[in-house]
Parts: sequence; structure tokens; C-alpha cells
Amino acid sequence: MSKFWSEITKSIEPYVPGEQPKDKKYIKLNTNENPYPPSPKVLEAIKNAANGDLRLYPDPNCDELRETVAEYYGLNKNQIFIGNGSDEVLAFSFQAFFNPDSAIVFPDISYSFYPVYADLYNIKYRLAKLTEDFSIPVDEFLTKNGGVVIPNPNAPTAKYLDVDAIKKILDYNSEKVVIIDEAYIDFGGTSVVNLIKDYPNLLVVQTLSKSRSLAGIRIGFALGQEDLIQGLDRIKNSFNSYTIDRVASAAAVAAFKDVEYFKETTARIVNTRELVTEKLTALGFKVIPSKANFVFAAHESYSGEEIFKRLRDKGILVRYFNKERINNFLRISIGSEEEMDVFIEKAKEVINEIKNA
Repeated sequence: MSKFWSEITKSIEPYVPGEQPKDKKYIKLNTNENPYPPSPKVLEAIKNAANGDLRLYPDPNCDELRETVAEYYGLNKNQIFIGNGSDEVLAFSFQAFFNPDSAIVFPDISYSFYPVYADLYNIKYRLAKLTEDFSIPVDEFLTKNGGVVIPNPNAPTAKYLDVDAIKKILDYNSEKVVIIDEAYIDFGGTSVVNLIKDYPNLLVVQTLSKSRSLAGIRIGFALGQEDLIQGLDRIKNSFNSYTIDRVASAAAVAAFKDVEYFKETTARIVNTRELVTEKLTALGFKVIPSKANFVFAAHESYSGEEIFKRLRDKGILVRYFNKERINNFLRISIGSEEEMDVFIEKAKEVINEIKNA
């Protein structure tokens, strides 16, 4: 610990991303990346954007991208905020809408960046304990609070909360901002973007990293009524007016416009997810129903940690969380059909090895 660190730097516990080892070639099923490349139209847009105009600052308002996203969702551009990945959008949102002295609420098993943001900005928080089957406990959000954050589908559990339940939470918390983090919504859930016109307290956060194969570009966005978007702009422009570069913006516009490619690749992932769920169940795993591009599974007889380690030795990376209530579960990203065939074969090998040990 450096003597030059501030008190915040000393006390914070940073988010830990999925491992990215380089010691050998792995099948990476640990970071919820899309197994398919971006649309060819996206790659062409990136090539066209990599020109002499890179000497110029990008549009700080991302007007073309905001207009594209607005058209896609039936909103206007003043209801769209663009950020450098949804993580940045969420960080700005915590600063823009939550006060330190009023505890916000989010699930106890959830995206582990939420408590990091809360601690970083000195925001009190209360954890809503998921039910035994990992469902979101709606009643836990119907109490006095300083704001609400819910990932839907949830991560790492992949469970989905229906629109009526979210409306109930929005209605109760009409004087507080409710953030619905929809990073995985395109893999089978129904977005609540259509509720924005009726709920001035609703902020929907999405990303291009998952369903549009742009994790390497870093584009996230928020959708909400104009005063919420203005709040986010105030925070962004007090930090960095140019969070989105020219190449990233061009790629994102092209990704939204190629609807056919988006639908094709997300459908392939959903189909593969359902097949993998069936095969894992046949191997003795309990698999939580998923509406995301990953599954959350625990073997009924054998240790999740041991399965994780043995899979890693065989060149398969999945995510293991050594945390209470979920320390026997593995979060398994859905790769290509070929990658998941290899994963299932290696999982069979691992189960047999443990059984015969």
C-alpha cells in the first residue's frame, strides 16, 4: 500500500474482471462475450472512420449515434445518453442521481460493480436478498430508499424479472430514480424502454458489448426522460466531454442499423443456450432458467470450485464466484456451437474423473 494513496484509494475494493490468461489457448466462457464477430457493416464503418479526421475531436454530443438509437427505440435523441461502455454510464448514474445519506437498494447477488460504485462515491446501500431460487424479491424494493438498481436479467444468476413487477417497483418509488440495467435484455427478455414515457423516474441502461459483439469498442447508453439525461450530461461534462471516439461512434451506428445480423446472431446464442441447458441438466447440473447469454449452474453432487479448476486445466474458462450462497455455481458464457460442444465433452470428462477419484 503506497504512502501516496488517498484514503479512498486505500479503502476501496475494486471490481475484479474475469481472468484473461495468456499462458495457453483457452475456450473463454468466463466474460459473457459474444462468440460471433461484429456485423460486416460495422467492420466496414470502422475502416471508413479510420481516416484523416482522427486529428479532430469527436462530436461530444454523439448526435448521429443518439439519433440512431432514438429511432431504433421510438424515442427522441434528447432521451439518449452515450457513454464509454455501460460501466461508465452506471458510474455516472450513481453520481447523478443518488445521495450519500440515503441508502439505495440493489440485489445481494448481482453485478459486483454496484457496491464498488457505492463505496467509491460514499453512497449508503442496502442489499435485497434474492429468494431461494434466486428470484428478485420485489417487496424488498417497496420500502423507503434513496434509489433502486436492478439488473434485468440479473447477473450472475441470469434470472429475469417481468415488466409488471418492474412497474410495481417504479410506481412505489415514484420520487426516486430506478435504474434497470439491461445489459443482457436482447437474449430473451422484454425491455422496459416502452415505460419511459410514463415514468420520469426510470433510467434504462444498455450496452453494445453483448448482443452486438462490440465489447472491444466500449459503447454503452442510457434511455430516460430528458431531465435524467441532462443530469448525466452534467456529470459527464464535469469529467470528460469526449468519452466516445470517432471510430467507436461509427461502429455503434452501423451496429444498430444492421438489424438482420443482430437478430440472427442473438437467435443463434439463444438456441445454443437452450441446448447447453439440456445437456448440463443431463450431466446432473441444476441450471437456473436463463434469459441472458450465459447460464448459471451447479452440479448436484460435486463441488463447483473443483469443476471450475479441472475445466481450466483442460483449457475451458468459466467464471467461479467464491461467495456465500453461490459458491457451488458456475457462470458459463454461451460460445459458438462448436465451442459449447467442446465444453460439454470436457464437462463430461471432469464429472467422470471426480466420480472415479
